[in-house]
Amino acid sequence: MRFDVARIDLRQRRRSILWFTVGVAAYTYLLVAMYPAIKSDSSLGALTADNPTVAALLGVSGSFTSPAGWINGNLYANFFPLMILLMTIGYGASSIAGQSETGQLGLVASIPISRARLVGEKILVLIALAIPVTLAALAFTMLGRQYELALPGWPLVGTTAAVLLMGIDFGLLALAVGAVSGSRGLALGLTSAMAAASYLVSSLAPVVGWIRSIRGASLFYWAVGGDQLRSGPSAGGFAVLVLTGVALYLAATILIKRLDIR
Repeated sequence: MRFDVARIDLRQRRRSILWFTVGVAAYTYLLVAMYPAIKSDSSLGALTADNPTVAALLGVSGSFTSPAGWINGNLYANFFPLMILLMTIGYGASSIAGQSETGQLGLVASIPISRARLVGEKILVLIALAIPVTLAALAFTMLGRQYELALPGWPLVGTTAAVLLMGIDFGLLALAVGAVSGSRGLALGLTSAMAAASYLVSSLAPVVGWIRSIRGASLFYWAVGGDQLRSGPSAGGFAVLVLTGVALYLAATILIKRLDIR
């Protein structure tokens, strides 16, 4: 297999992959290196320990200055997922709908492959875009052991994998919306709104009763909203993230067959 479509799309995005990865690596290293200076700051720790609303908004359980609290509140509950989503949703919206609007998809579709194979290669690119950023966040967080910031291995690796799966799911949603609508703007706007809603549901669930009852509908909750950096993601959480991705992949494969490619 030559994967011509995937190679073309990856070549167009190689610089963005590089700079996103460098940015996440640098930011994560700064957080890790700062930890020895803040870990004994009692006022900062009390910011979340004594205020459940602030703790919920930051995605922290317990003290903000604990290793899990520091990394979750500054990286895993917000910045890291955001970087993944910027890449996956952006590519998902442009990979089918965006290229259809510019006429590039018609040229790509002239390659003798089926539409199902076309979607499959687009999804491979979607995954490939997210992996370097994910590995950078994981690798530099693991450096925390050199800076008095030690996190248990499985919860860290498992939560990182869960965030990656969540990012892929939202990218697949953008791709599927683009396949059915042919509109990059609609795919980008609708998926971004759903990702934002998912984040808010997960963040506010600990302090708002009626939101707590619907938190199971939030992919953010299954990835990072349940204190996963302390205890690790559940098997049920992984199942939700994986099955959501499979369902969106099947939907995109069906919907692309109905798209008028020009």
